[in-house]
Amino acid sequence: MLTAGRLDRLRDSLETEALAVTSLTNIRYLTGFTGSAGLLLVLPGATSLVTDGRYETQAGEELATAGVAVEVEVAPAVRQREVISSRLCAAGVTVLGLEAVHLSWARQRQLAEWLQGVELVPVVGAVEELRRFKDAGELARMASAAAIADRSLASVLSRLAESPTEIDFALALDTEMRAFGAGGPAFETICASGPNAAKPHHRPSPRRIGAGEAVVVDFGAMVDGYCSDMTRTVHMGKATNQAWDVYHSVLEAQEAAVAAVAPGVRCGEVDEAARSVLRRAGLEKEFLHSTGHGVGLEIHEGPRIAAKQDQLLEQGMVITIEPGAYLSDRSRVGAGTSKARGRNAATPKAAKALFGVRIEDMVLVTATGGAVLTSASPKGWIEL
Repeated sequence: MLTAGRLDRLRDSLETEALAVTSLTNIRYLTGFTGSAGLLLVLPGATSLVTDGRYETQAGEELATAGVAVEVEVAPAVRQREVISSRLCAAGVTVLGLEAVHLSWARQRQLAEWLQGVELVPVVGAVEELRRFKDAGELARMASAAAIADRSLASVLSRLAESPTEIDFALALDTEMRAFGAGGPAFETICASGPNAAKPHHRPSPRRIGAGEAVVVDFGAMVDGYCSDMTRTVHMGKATNQAWDVYHSVLEAQEAAVAAVAPGVRCGEVDEAARSVLRRAGLEKEFLHSTGHGVGLEIHEGPRIAAKQDQLLEQGMVITIEPGAYLSDRSRVGAGTSKARGRNAATPKAAKALFGVRIEDMVLVTATGGAVLTSASPKGWIEL
């Protein structure tokens, strides 16, 4: 991977003299260091990684492999105040940026006490902005993760016909991904059957998958820290006409959004491409989340593919396209309207979940459009 140039690009973009990077994911992106404890000082013309003795050897090896010029400062927690202060003093830093999104209040107060005389200012998204664009090495890892996920699903899909529990099927899928070379799942695998499929982020349960049910499987593999993400929905035996209609509406919405991906297109326009299809089908109110998100070292990164998002897609971004519809007995498929209850109206009973459908692919923004990375797993109607 082209790790070596990232620190220079970060320095060029900073509006502060220096930056303390505390997000471990951002530290990994900038240096290749994968330890669980560290603070990276990006100074004018120098960079220091402050960590403890557990990672002295590992840090040296990983930074050398990444080819970055970073000095490793090894000190126990009680001495890190001295190390950080001395490095800032030697560099003449008077204003230090802190990653506002990743720093706890307690840690900020600690640093303020340690660094009296240095002005601490919030910095938002400096490293994340660089991470939006994937280089060739990152894309290779994500393509590998996507291929492993595709292959793993194909390997275990027939097991659904044996009526396993949701937990058992999710475990089988996770095991298969590891067997095919993944470091592990990119996130907790979702296997949601029957009424559980109406819950977008259902966690696998001991419920046994039954005949006539929709099964939503949302999963991804991780390769060298990089994630893949995809969702497929299948049906166990003969499905109802309603399930068939909903599935094909979601599929049409997903394909419309994938077709809308191109450089210069607003993220909100991609979301609207999916949402407009579901609106025509009377399913917009059953679409309970945004259309997608960026993927990389984390399963959820920028940009957001959501309504009214004005950020433009650019070549090198990797995003998901994942519309869905989640139905209860209160859903009004084909109507798309609801009436507000008056102040004195009786409280209705909780809606009974029926089923859900979600279809998701990971898409690379190319020079001319979008290239689907999770293309081996079919999206057509499947009845097992």
